Amino acid sequence: MIALDAVAIGVAQRTLVRDIDARIDPGEFVAVLGRNGVGKTTLLRAMCGMRPVLQGSISLDGTPLRALSGNARARAIAFVTSDDAMIETLRVRDVVAIGRYAHHPWWEWRENAGDDAAIQRALRAVDLEAEAQRLFTTLSSGERQRVWIAMGLAQETSVLLLDEPTSHLDVRVAHEILALLRSLAREGRTVVCVLHDLNDAAAYADRLLLLGCERMLAFDVADRVLAPALIERAYGIAVSRVETPEGPRVFAAIRP
Repeated sequence: MIALDAVAIGVAQRTLVRDIDARIDPGEFVAVLGRNGVGKTTLLRAMCGMRPVLQGSISLDGTPLRALSGNARARAIAFVTSDDAMIETLRVRDVVAIGRYAHHPWWEWRENAGDDAAIQRALRAVDLEAEAQRLFTTLSSGERQRVWIAMGLAQETSVLLLDEPTSHLDVRVAHEILALLRSLAREGRTVVCVLHDLNDAAAYADRLLLLGCERMLAFDVADRVLAPALIERAYGIAVSRVETPEGPRVFAAIRP
């Protein structure tokens, strides 16, 4: 379980969000929502220990993150960023193998059978087995995104944090990735990801964590979070809500 107690986060001593209180359970899929610059990525970085909180505390299964070594955090929490980094000399498989570093002492890196099996499972999960020997730089932006996700999967952690995992992906592939994350949560992993599409979040996530106005505006199921007044407060745009057999969906209310 990830627990956030009275957490405040920010950059350069500027507070982005304060008073975050939340409990994320094992096997739960949580989507983090909010307008650009509200602090979504900063929150994920704080949840994996990459950025200190300004106030409050974040703990994993009752242990404060600050009490864990960097290696211990890396064996428990994987952070998958959507940064389009250029790794000119590495093959796809080499990039995915980086996820195995947390399972080796820093002074000793030699791939073993367990590493190979984890890498193969990760490549298979994102449907990139056939591309394992391609240079990373020859991939499309969507394929690169799947490689980053595979790297996180190869890390074999109980918690998976993803920053915009569906960016640059077409509709079909985006839904395949979200379905994959949904299945990982069903298997017991804690999945927390930043999403921009409110309806995708509603379709796949167990709960939505909505940031805005320098605070956590809501952390609840889609039926309660996708309230037009609440969405307008968070994003500054009016929306219309439609009830579907799959649950609520919202659409921007375009005005002439």
